[in-house]
Order: sequence, then structure tokens, then C-alpha cells
Amino acid sequence: MTGPRYTPLAQSLPATVPFVGPETQERTRGRAFAARLGANENIFGPSPKAVEAMAQAAGEIWMYGDPENFDLRQALAAHHGVQPEHIMVGEGIDGLLGYLVRLLIGAGDAVVTSLGAYPTFNYHVAGFGGVLHTVPYKGDHEDYEALFAKAGEVGAKLVYLANPDNPMGSWHPGAEIAAALNRLPAGCLLLLDEAYVECAPEGTAAPVSADDARVVRMRTFSKAYGMAGARAGYAIGHPELIAAFNKVRNHFGMNRAAQAGALAALQDQGWLEHVAAEIAAARARIAGIAAENGLSALPSATNFVAIDCGRDGTFAKAVLDSLVDQGIFVRMPFAAPQNRCIRISCGPEAEMAAFAAALPKALSAARAADTGG
Repeated sequence: MTGPRYTPLAQSLPATVPFVGPETQERTRGRAFAARLGANENIFGPSPKAVEAMAQAAGEIWMYGDPENFDLRQALAAHHGVQPEHIMVGEGIDGLLGYLVRLLIGAGDAVVTSLGAYPTFNYHVAGFGGVLHTVPYKGDHEDYEALFAKAGEVGAKLVYLANPDNPMGSWHPGAEIAAALNRLPAGCLLLLDEAYVECAPEGTAAPVSADDARVVRMRTFSKAYGMAGARAGYAIGHPELIAAFNKVRNHFGMNRAAQAGALAALQDQGWLEHVAAEIAAARARIAGIAAENGLSALPSATNFVAIDCGRDGTFAKAVLDSLVDQGIFVRMPFAAPQNRCIRISCGPEAEMAAFAAALPKALSAARAADTGG
């Protein structure tokens, strides 16, 4: 029997995915989670106006979406004070990451990221044969100075930096990153992932011109806008780079309902302000729960909070496993020393209360396992 003739690169890759979804875990467990606090989703939900727009668009779902994303690009350009030629819309930041890596990275090309940073980016780099070079976090922050220095050492074509960061929730003032760009090697592009910037303090967004060819910024409707399931994101960059996306992107990748929902969400900034306040309150609630259990919560500029479990990754994994057994879906960083933490998404009080009830039991179980008792 004959089969497909895979490329040597495809044959060398593991058959894996960056994340195991909560649905997969629910099927394995045979029951649903009581609280879904692990996927960095905005449990407070999207703007009601976005929901209404998507519902209205459902009647026209037999049509492809506009392949140019014209209305959404126009609105995003006005929102950011740039031209539509600076904007590329895609199927979430994940989709745009894949397109960007496809445009820039071939077999053997050097790419730099932080050890333990967003793994989907690494997944795309591996998929196109790039060579990933990592630098450690510095004080639970991505170290942009070390990233830029490493890029010079290895001749990197692309550097990935998330601000605010996932999985730690830490952040840098955007002006500091902008000022450091003169240390970025010539011919290297900074991919600045700003997925959580709407959750962050004023001044976190980097004040970088959309015409600066050294940087491409990426934003999403998945986080503060509460539309993770719609898969809508966008890139802001130099028009030549933005135009290059048209060489490789799925021109019909955006469905009509997602386009309509994203446009309505963008136009409802009042709802975004409401959600930002809810997220801030939930961050404080999570920090309080951590403190009640003798743990510390890391400062966060995102819609999740990393809680330092006070020991190593093995202990944190035992805490996580117990939470999952109790029906609380959470995740944790995968690289040391950040893996001493668990990561909790912000949510309404019912979810926070469920987590508060489960955490003492999880810590007790983990401590018993740690002592062999």
C-alpha cells in the first residue's frame, strides 16, 4: 500500500499541537469543567452589539466573506490613525503568525524568542524549517535587550516579543521597546505581539510608526473584545510588508459573521471599557485568593494572572492536576523557572468562587504528594 510522500521536514516534525484544548480534556474526563479558566478567553463576553451583528450576518453565511476585509480595515485604520494599507486582517494572530513566518522563514533561517514564550509561534517556525534560538526571561519579563542581542549573534531574520507577555502577564512600557529598536540588527524584523494591550496600563502600546519597516505589530479581537471563537486579528505594519501577506494568505479565511462582529466590537468602545474594568476587578480577586492561601500573584497587564506556587514546576503541576480533577480548567507555563506558577484567567464571580473553593484542596493534595504523605 502506498501513501503520501511527505517532505523530509514534515517527516521530522512531531505529530503534536501547541495546546490541548479544554474540550479534549473534558472528553477524557467524561464530564465538563465547572470553571473554564485556562485558555485566556474573555469570559465576560463580547459586546452585545457584536453578538447582534454576527446573528444578523448568519443569514448571509452562504456567501464568502469579503476577501479584502474592506470595511474592517477601513475602521481599524481610522481607529489607529493609519492608512488601510498599514492593516492586514487575518484568522486571529495565530493565522497571521503562520503567514508571516511563511513569508520570511525558510530552512535554516534563524529566529529568536524567549524561552517559555507563546509556543504557537515556535510551532510555525518549526513548520517552515526555521532554527529557533531562545533567551531566558529576566525577572519574569521577556528581556527585549537580550532578544535583540541574540538576534545579532545568530543573524536572525525575525524576533518575537509579546508585550504584555503570555504566560506571565508582565509588561514593559512601550516607549522603552521603541527606544531599544536601534539595537535591533539590520535586516531583522521585530514581531511585536500586542494581543493583550487593551487590558494593559496606558503607555504599554509601543509608540512605533506604522511606516517603520523594522516592526510589525499584531492585535486581536480574541482577548479584551471577547471574540476568541470568531478568529479575528490584524497586523499593523509597513505597507510593503502588509501587501506581501497577499502572496500567501487565505483570501477567504475570514467568514462574514466574524467580519461583522469584529467591526461592531471595534465600534463599541464603551463595552471595551466595561470589560477592562471587570478584568481589573477579577485580577484583584485572583490576587486575593492567592494571598489567602499563602501564595503570591504576579502583577498582570492581561486578562489572566500567574500565581507563584512557591516551589518548582513539579509542585505547580500537582496543583494544576488537582484543580483539573476538581473541574477547574487552568494552565501553567511550560519552561522553568516560570513553571513554578499556574495561570488563571479572569472571569465572573461564579468562576472565581469555584477557583477559590478548589485551590486549598489542590494545595493540600500537592503538599501531601510532595512529602510522600
